[in-house]
Amino acid sequence: MKQLNRRERSLVSLGAALASNCVPCIEFHIPGARRAGLSDREIEAALEIADKVRQVPARAVLETALARIETSPDGTTDPVSSDCGCSGSDPTVGCDGVS
Repeated sequence: MKQLNRRERSLVSLGAALASNCVPCIEFHIPGARRAGLSDREIEAALEIADKVRQVPARAVLETALARIETSPDGTTDPVSSDCGCSGSDPTVGCDGVS
């Protein structure tokens, strides 16, 4: 981490915290960014940029979800796979805990 100075590490931390939707991380890293010498205006600008970047994949997920609502002629949706990947090691349980 020697390649990045304290201000740069703070900016990266803010972006990662926002991208991961982690409220405690944001609450932790904003004061840290101030201690690193960033102004509130710089912090706000960094958060706005991070939010714009975060919205790109979120929009793609929404578009995919809306496209999946379209049904086949028999009224069922065509599953892409039997496992969404959220269930960890148990492929029989989805992210909602339902088998």
